[in-house]
Amino acid sequence: MDIDQLPLRERKKLRTRQALVDTALDLFTERGFDGVTLDALCDAVDVSKRTFFRTFTSKEDVAMAPTQDLWAAFLEELEKAEPAAGQRLFDVLRDVLLTALDRMTAEGWTERVLLSRRLTAVTPSMDAHGLAFCERTSRAAVDVARARFGLPDAGDLRPRLAVDVLVAAFHLALEAWAEGVAPTRRGLAEGVRTACAAAPGSLTLPVG
Repeated sequence: MDIDQLPLRERKKLRTRQALVDTALDLFTERGFDGVTLDALCDAVDVSKRTFFRTFTSKEDVAMAPTQDLWAAFLEELEKAEPAAGQRLFDVLRDVLLTALDRMTAEGWTERVLLSRRLTAVTPSMDAHGLAFCERTSRAAVDVARARFGLPDAGDLRPRLAVDVLVAAFHLALEAWAEGVAPTRRGLAEGVRTACAAAPGSLTLPVG
């Protein structure tokens, strides 16, 4: 839904959230993650810490919002997915991720992803936050997939492995994309397709 179609209160909340993300990424990039206090961030956006904590849990959370928004959309789309009978779970997950990526149409999203990624590379607490977020999201994806698609019970490792392979493919695609010239959302989607296509062959790759 277009933001202008939302009620006024929701529009204000979303605009405040975006202002926090944009300002945080700019300040963290300029001064370093540890060089910006939460008080300074809130002052720059002219919001209270109480308002901040209604939306984010920490400085790490706001700094990693661009990619976390993508995975939140992934879980939403997974709840609605209607795969064909017999379709491979991994292919379903790939298609759902690409659908979620199609939703990342906000102006400047790719630039925010790049800033967030660069900060994560030099900020251990962001890296740790990302790992914890990845684990929670992976578990949630497996739970949704089991509930929606009639998958085997918790003793079967294949659903979690399928999710983990998708996440690994995305990270590889993101790494290559971030090192490219003028990265675009379409370019990231192509990278995800390429990485996912290589996944099955990685299991049968001979040595020697």
